[in-house]
Amino acid sequence: MDAERIHRDAVIIDAVAPLLEKKRYVESYKAGGVTCVAPTVNAGEGSPAAALKEIGSWLHFIRSRKDLRLVQKASDIDAAKRDGHVGILFHFQGTGPFETDLNLVEAFQALGVRMVQLTYNRKDYVGDGCEEEIDGGLSRFGKALVRRLNENRVIVDCTHTGYKTTMDALSLTTRPAVFSHSNSAAVFPSKRNIQDDQAKAAAGTGGLVAVTAVPQFVVPTEGDAARPSLDDLIAHIDHFVALIGIDHVGLGLDYWWGTLPFSDLDTVISQWEQAISGGSWNPEAYPRPPHYNPPEIETPEMFLGMTEGLIRRGYKEDDVRKILGLNWLRVFRDVWGE
Repeated sequence: MDAERIHRDAVIIDAVAPLLEKKRYVESYKAGGVTCVAPTVNAGEGSPAAALKEIGSWLHFIRSRKDLRLVQKASDIDAAKRDGHVGILFHFQGTGPFETDLNLVEAFQALGVRMVQLTYNRKDYVGDGCEEEIDGGLSRFGKALVRRLNENRVIVDCTHTGYKTTMDALSLTTRPAVFSHSNSAAVFPSKRNIQDDQAKAAAGTGGLVAVTAVPQFVVPTEGDAARPSLDDLIAHIDHFVALIGIDHVGLGLDYWWGTLPFSDLDTVISQWEQAISGGSWNPEAYPRPPHYNPPEIETPEMFLGMTEGLIRRGYKEDDVRKILGLNWLRVFRDVWGE
């Protein structure tokens, strides 16, 4: 198979991109042939004001360029592919911007937010994060929030969220829900990775599981560093494909500017120390840097390496296209409409 042709023609969606907090990296995704990418416009607990400022900054940036398109419906991604643009999809990693006011769901949906992660590792008003020792499941507010997200056609994202809280959400949602950047605990038992029944529950909603390239969630740390290969990452894809089917697996690679190779090691360690001291990360799941992205896809410019790796692993062309983006596009159509 001709990897370059498939990559050039495919709809490619990377559904998690905190790297784009530094907007200059849009050029990296564009160079990598990505059709749609989802910057994190809220991380952790956040606040309404902080999220509003970040969204405003993005809206101004998108409108200042002719090669970007705000993604609010599935047809925006089709148009981005047709026109050679990069689609920008707003994603919350945490529900802090809603505080306890459900009407803010409508407000942020009107501004373009189309996917919302329920927690970020820790307990919040919605439920428990995956780093909590005790998981009480969705709160009453959390259940109301899932219903409101469904009503507003905003995708429910269960990544970084505790086991029981995710299972409550996946049993409650009336629209497809996802794990936007989660690997398999059966392949590597990190607390940030998900169990098989969580993956099955997401697929059962019509949703999907998207794998992350974050090194310490792909393989164990050895010699004080995690150094996965692309085949190590694709092993997680293989597991999910065998478990829940080819139609329910995608990509949320989660490149971030606070990691190598995007920052120097001193900056990377400083960012890690801040996250550890602030309590949003636990060193068991987030061991001390340095860690190294799979060298075949070290940066977004190298996205072709993912297409080549899937082909090398034995995936057929149609299945490569599904993993690269068509599965996400199907979920987007199901939740958002055309």
